[in-house]
This record gives sequence, structure tokens and C-alpha cells, in this order.
Amino acid sequence: MVLNRRELLVSFLGAAMACRARNERVTLPPGELVGASDRVGHKLREAIAVTPSRWETHDVVIVGSGIAGLAAAWRLAQAGVRDVVVLELEPAVGGTARSGVSPVSAHPWGAHYVPEPSPENVTLRRLLSEMGVMDGASPAEQFLCRDPEERIFASGRWYEGLYLYAGASNEDLRQLHAFEAEVAKWVAWRDGKGRRAFVIPTRFGSDDAEVTALDRLSMRAWLDARGLTSARLRWLVDYACRDDYGLRLEHTSAWAGLFYFASRVEKPGEESRPLITFPEGNGRFVAHLARSANVRTGWLVANIVPTDAGAEVVAISGAESVGIRAKRVIFAAPRFIAPHVIAPWREAPPPEARAFTYGSWMVANLTLRDRPRSGDGFPLAWDNVLYDSPSLGYVVATHQRGLDHGPTVFTYYYPLCDADPRVARERLLSLGRDEWAEIALSDLERAHPDIRRLTTRLDVMRWGHAMIRPTPGFLWSAARREAATPYRTIHFANTDLSGVALMEEALEHGVRAAEEVLGFVRRG
Repeated sequence: MVLNRRELLVSFLGAAMACRARNERVTLPPGELVGASDRVGHKLREAIAVTPSRWETHDVVIVGSGIAGLAAAWRLAQAGVRDVVVLELEPAVGGTARSGVSPVSAHPWGAHYVPEPSPENVTLRRLLSEMGVMDGASPAEQFLCRDPEERIFASGRWYEGLYLYAGASNEDLRQLHAFEAEVAKWVAWRDGKGRRAFVIPTRFGSDDAEVTALDRLSMRAWLDARGLTSARLRWLVDYACRDDYGLRLEHTSAWAGLFYFASRVEKPGEESRPLITFPEGNGRFVAHLARSANVRTGWLVANIVPTDAGAEVVAISGAESVGIRAKRVIFAAPRFIAPHVIAPWREAPPPEARAFTYGSWMVANLTLRDRPRSGDGFPLAWDNVLYDSPSLGYVVATHQRGLDHGPTVFTYYYPLCDADPRVARERLLSLGRDEWAEIALSDLERAHPDIRRLTTRLDVMRWGHAMIRPTPGFLWSAARREAATPYRTIHFANTDLSGVALMEEALEHGVRAAEEVLGFVRRG
């Protein structure tokens, strides 16, 4: 179905655009769709019977070069296991942490920060030290997000922070403080073993019944039960769910909703841990980890057959095909792909496979010849959010470099939060570069009327399976836990095994899978 401009903007930006969106032709800056076509992955259905043109032998094959796959290769290299091949479907490494570059600046195509790691997160601290980010026990100041960090646009004006204090009633503020008190209670909470309720990585957190019970209801139901009905508070919590999970309040596990607010706070009453960020976002981690990895991009893994001696992996790239006999395989691609690739699972997929659902996102990078006018209020920040928009706003790639004037790159995020993830993917893929470019520009024009004139290029990435969705009942389900269990000679590593799509979780699962493999490879 083809939408005219008015229908397009009303459908994707809301009814408020009805009076603003006329149907005349508008000029768009040049740009393109970035990343592999969604049709490439569908070749799995055709590739099962491929006969390799040659065979190789390696200790370990890693499927997928996102953070988890690269972390597995990094850990294996540290242990002296270097006969490792990483096979990546896309033309570039990194998965949803990949980055790009324009003549103005490097910029993210997905994940773009991590909080300062807690003392428990030894793996991330070791990685940050290796990258030269840590200054003793803390990150060096130049890697912490510069001020101003965030602002929000509402009613024609920018305000500091993400809660809209301007015009808030006494009741709004009472409910905000009540919510903050609930979060503080969970920050202080400890179980009988001294474990916190919410911590990053999640494996260090408590599995006490009082904590896991939160997963049985939605974040909306949790707020309802406490009489927290303030529209401003609900917007803030809904924004958090859209930001980290691509979900609305009613579809987000209450455990995940509280995790967002409590896991990054060390003690009640303290601020959240400071953020570590780079112009290219988490692409900085990708580039460092990839140095330890022998990655072959553009290779579609079509078949994995476990054997008594290890596994046989068949991959194709264009007209070329290769078979690899390996002692062990680490499957670091999203878990939903596994039943299409692991031979015994095609006819009898494991029951947990159906429990994993993924959200869809559009990310646009806008290269600007100069900063747009911001209008009244708080100045340009790193994170810039539009209160009345279904998007998440944008981050400024040059902010961390201390460049406050002149050309820059805005990275704009739009999660598709439909209840049915299939509907979201259909909506995402139904639009091409030009339609998504028009949505991004029209949305940003609310705050920056001159954005269209200043944009010299606008590229778009469509993520059909961007991140795992922590819907009620999934996080503490047997299905999620069992999905991390090795299947014969195949080990699994991906952030979706934690149920929350965080870089720290991907890192932990990659290292954990590598540790599982080390003993077998060394014995072999």
C-alpha cells in the first residue's frame, strides 16, 4: 500500500502531523539504505543442500561478529587459541553495535554507550583497561559523556533532563517522588546471599522469588497497582521502555522496567553511573575486539551438523561455498536463527525457540553542514529527545569530541513498538530510504525548522530483528535459561540469552561461551 506524504507522516508520527503535513513534493538530501538487504538472510531457506567446493579444518568456528561473537574470539585469543574463524553474514562487523563514518565524524548505527561498570563487571573493566579507557579504578574523564548530557523538547522549548518539570503539578511531582522511592527501595534491596535485585551483568543479580515475581506482570500493571497515573511520569517510564527494549509500557516486563532505573545506581539517592561513550558509539568496542578475530564478512552460514568429532559448518558467499570441520562451534547470532541453521533442529526445533521475539528499529544518520537553530531553552546536548514523538530523538556524534559549532552528525532512532513484532517488521520494511528520510526530517523539524536545509546527506539502516523483547514472563522463563545450554558441540552466545539487549550482556555471553569451549579445544 502506497501512502501519500500526509498519510505517511500521520501513520508514523501521529495525528499531530495532520495539520503540518501537506502532500506537495519535498526535496530530500541524498543518501541510501545501509546494510545488507533483508532478503539475504532469507537465503537460508535455499541454502540447506549446498555442497561445499572445498573443506577446511579449524579449532573453533564462531557464527556472527556482533559483540558476543567478537568477545568469544577475544577470550579465546587471550587463552592462546588462535585457530578460530568468525563468519559474518553482513559486509561489516559489529551487529547492532556497528558504526559508520562520514566526512564530518564517525557515528553509531545502533548501540552508543555503556554505563561505568560496577565492581562485579570484571570482564568489561578488563576490556576497558585494555582499550586505555580506565584511569585506575574509574574511567578517564575524556571518555565520560560531556555535559550537557540530555534535554527534552516540549511545547516549542528545550528543557534540561528527561523529566518534564515545566508545568508539572504538585500531584505530578508527588508521584515522581513516589516512583523514585520505589526505585530506591530496589536499589537497596538484598537477598539472603547478599545479591542485589538488579545489576549489570544480570547473572550477578538475585533470583529470589520476590524479584522474579516482577516478571509476571507488565510495567503498566506495576504502575497501576501503585496508583502512579501521572502522564508525565508515565511518559518517562514509557520512554525508558522504548529506549532500551523497543516496547511500550503495557508490553514490557515490570522486571525489565525497574531494571532500567535501578541497575545503574550504586546506592539509594545516588545518580546513575556516568556514561562512557565515543563518537562512533559502541563501534569503538567492535573495532578493538575485532583485532583479536579472524573475521570473514559476507559469509552466510547455511548448515551446522554436530558430529562425534565436533561439527561440520557449511557457508556460502556469492557463488563460493566452503565446508569447515571444527572441534567446537559458538553460535553468536540471534537465537531465533539457530533452528534454520542447525541441521537436527530443522525438523524438530527446540521448544524455547518460539519464546524469543525481537523488535524492529530504524536508525538514520544525518550529516549537517552546520548546527540547526534550537529555539528557546536549554542548549544542544548529547542526547536530545522530543516529548511528543514516537521516536527517541537523536544523539550528536561530535558532542564527545568537544565540537560545539559547525558541521555535525545527528543519529536519529525510531523504534517500531507494535504489540506484534511481525507487524512492526512489515511496517519497517514497507518503507524505503526516501520515506524514512522524510519521517526523520519531518519529526526533527518540530524542534529544528531549518534541519532540512542544513542536511547534506541522510542514510538509513533498517534493523528487522534489532533487539530481544523482554515481554512479561520471558525473562525468568525456563525457555530463556535453557537457550544458553550447549547443544552437543554447539555453544550459544548472544545478548538475547539475557533477555535485555545490552553490550555488557553480549560481552558476558561471548566470554562465557569461550570458557565452555576452552577445555574441549585444549583436550583436542
